[in-house]
Amino acid sequence: MSIQCPQCESLRVIERDIAKQAGGTIGAVGGTINGAVTALNGASIGGAVGAIAGPPGIALGSIFGAILGGLLGAATGSLAGSRIGSVIDKRVLNNYECQDCGHRFSRGRKTLSAPAYS
Repeated sequence: MSIQCPQCESLRVIERDIAKQAGGTIGAVGGTINGAVTALNGASIGGAVGAIAGPPGIALGSIFGAILGGLLGAATGSLAGSRIGSVIDKRVLNNYECQDCGHRFSRGRKTLSAPAYS
C-alpha cells in the first residue's frame, strides 16, 4: 500500500524517520555508557569463567567480558531508542514528505499546510 500526498495526490512520498534515527543514536551512546559501566561486572564474570584456564584465561575472559558488555549495551540502547523514536515519528511529527510538492504530513491526521508566498 503506497502513501499518497494529501495536497497534490502524488505517490512519490518518503518517510523522514528523524526521531527514529536520533533515538537510535542517543540510545546507542547511552547504551555504550551503560555497557562500559557494566563492563566491570562483565570483566569480573569473564575473569571468573576464564579462571578455569589459569592466568591467561582470566586475562582473556576479562577482556572478552568487558567488550561484550559494551557491545550489548550499545545494541540494546540503540534498539530501544529507535523504537521510541519510531513511535514519536508516527504520532507526533509529520513523518512523511512529498517529493513533488514538499508537503510534510502524518498518516491518519489532517495537517495544515502553510500558504505559499511568492
